[in-house]
This record gives sequence, C-alpha cells and structure tokens, in this order.
Amino acid sequence: MKTLKDSIEINTKPEKIYQWLKNLDKNYKKWHKDHVNSIKLTNTRELEIADVFCYEEYLHGELHKLTFKLTTVEENRVIEFKTLFPASLICPKGSFLIEPKNDGSIFTATLSFRMGNMFSKLAKSRVEAIQKHMKEEGENLKRLLETE
Repeated sequence: MKTLKDSIEINTKPEKIYQWLKNLDKNYKKWHKDHVNSIKLTNTRELEIADVFCYEEYLHGELHKLTFKLTTVEENRVIEFKTLFPASLICPKGSFLIEPKNDGSIFTATLSFRMGNMFSKLAKSRVEAIQKHMKEEGENLKRLLETE
C-alpha cells in the first residue's frame, strides 16, 4: 500500500476547519479549480459514519467521478473514508486529520493506493498530478479559512 500525504499549517482553530469540511458539499467547488460537483447522497444533517458523497473532479486532465463512504468521524479531529467501486480497486481509502498547534492547526490529507511502489512507477505522472492536486487543496483551504 502506498499512501500519499500532504500537510499544511492553517492559522485557525480545528473547529473552523471541521465546520468547513462538514459543509464540503457546499464548499467543494471553492476548494479547487478542478472540482466540478459534489453531492451528499445520504440525508443527514451532521457528518456521520456511513454518509456517502459523490465528487466529480479533474485529475491529470481527465474527469473522475468518485464515491466515498465515511468510516470514521471524530468532530474537530478526523474524517476517514473509503472509496466505493470502481475507484476502490486502486484507491481504497483516505482521510482528513486536523491537529491543534498553538493557536492554529495542522491539516493533513491522505490517500492510499493498493499497488504501492509499483503504482508509483507505472503511473508516475498520475501520482505526481494527484500529489500536486492535494498540495493545491491544502494551500487553497489555508487561504479560504484564513481570509474568512
């Protein structure tokens, strides 16, 4: 298993980051220029384990439609998800971790891939595009939350 990880320090409280993520279906398009659409398929007010989201975004120049199911939700701390078929064949899971640091937070996003180092070698340009996208998402989240 190969895990891509991106962390960034954001000058805001964990609660503000969590609230923003909690409303990701509304905030998704603001997060990154390559984000197209976000739909929460379950009818819950809060983030709950088993909530399902469908996202459309461009990665490495191609439109991807990805469906995720939340597996762990700890308010102001962590959101873990698993991807649903067919994306789960390659990328089974990911997470958003929010850690307090002084008066701010460290936000970490992860995505795990099944093929480990082989995936990195065979799909090098895709891995680089995903890492770049994750970094841009972190930088954009910082900018969005620090200016609100």
